[in-house]
Amino acid sequence: MPSGRIHDRITLWCLPWLVLLTFLLTRSGELTLLAAAGFLFSGLMFGPDLDIYSVQFKRWGWLRWIWIPYQKALSHRSQLSHGLLIGTILRLLYLFVIASVIGVFGVTIAQLVWGFPWNWQNFWQICLQKLQQYSGEAIALFFGLELGSMSHSLADWTGSTYKRIKRNGIKTLLPKWKAKKKRRKSRQKNKS
Repeated sequence: MPSGRIHDRITLWCLPWLVLLTFLLTRSGELTLLAAAGFLFSGLMFGPDLDIYSVQFKRWGWLRWIWIPYQKALSHRSQLSHGLLIGTILRLLYLFVIASVIGVFGVTIAQLVWGFPWNWQNFWQICLQKLQQYSGEAIALFFGLELGSMSHSLADWTGSTYKRIKRNGIKTLLPKWKAKKKRRKSRQKNKS
């Protein structure tokens, strides 16, 4: 598994290619900027290694406490943290829930202190309208977040596979049932 520094380098090396490809596909500087920002944020702070005490976790500074329940709930390199789409979606949902709880608490205190009117139903309706209005931008941002996460997971998988091959040979790439079948055949030959 690559170190945090290697993951950062991979993110920074891939960024120009992501920018070029996104701009060629969208012909939009705004969408390209959102995808690049999502990629950088995911690669440096919002990636799969938030499930352990990692460089990404440390970069949250005094806000890192919000990721402690996430770390306790997930095992490292599980499908829920490192999986395609599910990892990013789960982290986004988790961050949304945390932000919502803090927001509700903050607005409640502000209402008690300053007494201003607040309607949660209107707030959520406005949020949904903005999400529909800016759906292209939301997709570009999610695309960047997911690619940043996948560059991390791919680097982990590639590094682990390389180490296994180096340690045990190419047979580690074979499915386990084929390896067992070959071992049985070689044992039968040795017996006869």
